[in-house]
Amino acid sequence: MTLTGREIRLAARPDGDAALEHFALATTEVPEPGEGRILVRNTWMSVDPYMRGRMDDAPSYIPPFALGEPLEGGAIGEVIASGDDSVPVGATVSHFLGWRDYAVMEASAATVVDTALAPPTAYLGPLGTTGLSAYVALTRTAPVRDGDTVFVSAAAGAVGSVAGQLARRLGAARVIGSAGGPAKTARLVDDFGFDAALDHRAGPIAEQLGEAAPGGIDVYLDSVGGDHLEAAIDAARPGGRFALVGAIAQYNTGTAPGPRNLYTAYYKELTLRGMLINSYLHLFPEWIGQAAGWLADGSLHTEQTVVSGLEQAPAAFLGVLRGANTGKMLVELGER
Repeated sequence: MTLTGREIRLAARPDGDAALEHFALATTEVPEPGEGRILVRNTWMSVDPYMRGRMDDAPSYIPPFALGEPLEGGAIGEVIASGDDSVPVGATVSHFLGWRDYAVMEASAATVVDTALAPPTAYLGPLGTTGLSAYVALTRTAPVRDGDTVFVSAAAGAVGSVAGQLARRLGAARVIGSAGGPAKTARLVDDFGFDAALDHRAGPIAEQLGEAAPGGIDVYLDSVGGDHLEAAIDAARPGGRFALVGAIAQYNTGTAPGPRNLYTAYYKELTLRGMLINSYLHLFPEWIGQAAGWLADGSLHTEQTVVSGLEQAPAAFLGVLRGANTGKMLVELGER
């Protein structure tokens, strides 16, 4: 019996905002895995802001998606056929061939995850690259020190919601987050332990940050760029440290207002350092060794926004770009 599966393909490249018309759902035959390869039935997949950049045919740190081909991204699934004894049938694995029901890959491209340690979905969120991004940003790229005031943008998202809690563990005296809308800002304080929450839809972020941190900030985790980065530069104390993790303000438009005050960073002697998580994947064991325990005892609070069905993945992705998620946006893939 021939196995068939669905996949989401890039139908066209956006010129400006991405839309449903840029995606196509297709059905294709799924080959048997040969020697050294495995066949995975995907059960969960991740949609993330950085994927918008891959829809453009432009040089970047990662190749663009190919027109007419399935998209890629983080996924969790069950091995249903194996040509490699090191990854047996029945194992739960994480890998990078999401956006499809079934994935065939080299066994070395998949990582067996311990579902007794944490639920499978955790390996796409707090124990995945988003959690690791928060950890690397605040321990390597812009290290938090005792007594620091820390500002986290997109703080209700997958990276930011973990980063705020981690900053406190690392010794921050005050943690400030930004999000969109009163419901999200309330959750920053009530659920994620931020000291103050800024609603970027309610007024200029620079004014709000000045009121929340009148003495300035020491560390900024930037997932937005634009006006948030400009505001953080103005608010930074001399010697402040910035982790440049994302720039969602310009993912669709390609441009964003600001920062127009880079010279301020010069005389404040700020460190603005970019971060690519691919350079730090070797730190996964270190991070999981700490975070899994916090998840188990409930001291690390996480949230998921779940959309059901592969066919809904494009809408879920577009929702992330609009800030529709709290915590990690995941797509649950049903059995076929």
